[in-house]
Parts: sequence; structure tokens; C-alpha cells
Amino acid sequence: MTTRLAPPARQGMSLVEVDTPALLLDLDAFERNLDRLDKSLAGIKIRVRPHAKSHKCPEIALRQMARGAIGVCCQKVSEAEAMVEGGVMNVLIANEVIGAPKLARLAALAHRARVSVCVDDVQNVADIDSAARAAGVKIDVLIEVNVGANRCGVEPGEPAVELAQHIAGAKHLRFAGLHAYQGAAQHARTPAERKAAIARAVQNVRATIDALQVHGLKPEIITGAGTGTYLLEAASGVYNELQPGSYIFMDADYNRNLGDDGRPVKDFEQSLYVWATVMSHATAERAVVDAGLKALSVDSGMPLVADLPGVEFLKASDEHGVLKLPQGSKLKLGDKIRLIPGHCDPTVNLYDWIVGVRGGKVECLWPITARGAFY
Repeated sequence: MTTRLAPPARQGMSLVEVDTPALLLDLDAFERNLDRLDKSLAGIKIRVRPHAKSHKCPEIALRQMARGAIGVCCQKVSEAEAMVEGGVMNVLIANEVIGAPKLARLAALAHRARVSVCVDDVQNVADIDSAARAAGVKIDVLIEVNVGANRCGVEPGEPAVELAQHIAGAKHLRFAGLHAYQGAAQHARTPAERKAAIARAVQNVRATIDALQVHGLKPEIITGAGTGTYLLEAASGVYNELQPGSYIFMDADYNRNLGDDGRPVKDFEQSLYVWATVMSHATAERAVVDAGLKALSVDSGMPLVADLPGVEFLKASDEHGVLKLPQGSKLKLGDKIRLIPGHCDPTVNLYDWIVGVRGGKVECLWPITARGAFY
């Protein structure tokens, strides 16, 4: 893992003393989000495997597992290595892994933990089998099915059957099931759009299961779903494993999703913030904070300014964030403010530490050990 900088805070410090930019976690809101996920699934027989790409932090993964999660998802082998090193012993790499070096590391990791991986190509199946044989392990493999996102994944039905037959015939692999994640549905704004997208995904999954069973192949795991739609997959009667990730943090983009009443969905609350300092206040209508492109991901838009109605985060450059101030703003040089990231996942990846805050004081510092783990 990369060399870690010293944290911007210490345990017991007051919030105002925390150096900036810093990644803050409101621990009360975070824990309420964990509780809300559990309560929303009460009475439904389904497993939860949260996605660790949101937090990249074994401390958080272990807290999710302590509440009943069976393990976590990762996107890359290096993320999985960080999770296993941190004590997480059940990891699904919900992605394709290509290339001999990565496959050798994947197979080596299977000696230390239960590790599974997704495929959508026959050659990749053969390559994973070779790596598993060389390492003396057996690896669980799931077929990624394209259920509408048009990213990775074989088409539903017979193409998935053909791939499953190759997996089942490999001596060092086990056909474990289907990965059917409809990522494009997560940020569809209206309930009707989300419901329609997941209904199509469920139809594709059912057709694939039926085709597999005709050939004597039974997928044990049907996994997918995200924060925006997980209740739909849970109610489908098809999925038996869910992968929500952002629910623990939330962000400005997820907070734009609407509910049946036409208002923003409030199933989970904002717990993740970037803590920033006003470093310039040259005019009455403009201030600049020390958090820009290197402190905040803006792929889903500029961050929102928390706690200060009327203040707008206008634009970002490398190390600067420009604020547009309303008339009569009392913001002054040296003030510290909370920013709500537009997209939580890539924002987290910019930091070495999560600063956990409760009651205005720093309670904990959690290392983001999988930061930069994209290989």
C-alpha cells in the first residue's frame, strides 16, 4: 500500500482544531445508516455484501460484518488484498480480472480468505483456471450478466449458459452463480425509472436462471443491487445477495433521487463531509476554500455547502474551491465549513484517513488502506 501521511487530527481533538482539507464522518449519522439498512430488510431472507469501493476501509467493512454482512465486494485485486490484510475474510471481486500478474495475486489471496471473482469471457475462465492450478487453490467464479447497464457482462440466457459450462468444466474453478448489477439504475431520478430498470434486470436474470437449469446448472448466488434500488432487488424473489455501498455515506448526487412523493429520498442521511477552511475572502460576494479538485471528486457535479443556506460552491481548481456568497454573508477568513461531495466513492479515494466525529470531537481515525488500489 502507499505511504500514509500523518492524520489531520488526533483523538479527542475538537472539530474546529482539525486541519483541512479532511474527510469527516459523522459517526451518529453513519451508525443510523447502518441501522436503517438492517431495519429496511427485516423479515426478508437475503444476504448483504456491501461494496467496499465506497469506503476502501477495513474498519468500516468489519463494522458492517459485525451487523450481519457476509463479506464485502471489491472492484480490484488490490482492494481485495487491503480488505483481507485488514481482517475481512470473504471478498467478491465484482469485476473482471485480466492479466497474469493480477490473476497470480488473486489465486494467492485465495489461500488466505474466501475470494470469488466475476467473468464474461471464455478465455478469462481458462486463464483463471490456470492461475488457480498453479497456486493449488479452487476459486469461486460468478458470471457477470448484462442486465441493462451495457457495461461488462455476457448477454442473458444462452450466452451465460455457454460460459457457465466452461466454468463447470474447469478443474480448479467452481461455478458459484450470477452477478447481475444494474448500475445505471442507481441514479435514475424517479421511482418509476428505477422500478422499470430493475424489472427488466429481474426478467433477464430469471431467463438466465431458467436456461441454466435446463442444462443442469444451478446458480447458488444471485448478487447485485445498489443503494438506489436494493429494496427492489430484495423484493424480486430472484436476488439472494445485495451490494449497497454508498448508503453509509451518501452524497449530493444520491440525494437528488426522488421518492414517490416527488421529494428527495430520505432513506439514508448524509454522514460524509469534506472539512475545508476559508483561505481567501477578497470580495464580499466571493470566498475561496482550500478544497478543490484534489480534495473533492466533481464527476457528479460540484459539492454542496452544508449548514450555510445560500452559499454556493461555484467552481474548483487544483487546490481552490470558489464560493459564491449571498448578500450579508458572515463567512470570514479562517472559518471552517462542511462540504457534501458530489460523489462519495472517488472523493474517499483522495484521502488517507477518515476522521470520525461525534458531539463536536474526534472519536476515531480510520486509515483508508485501499486508497489508490486500482490495479
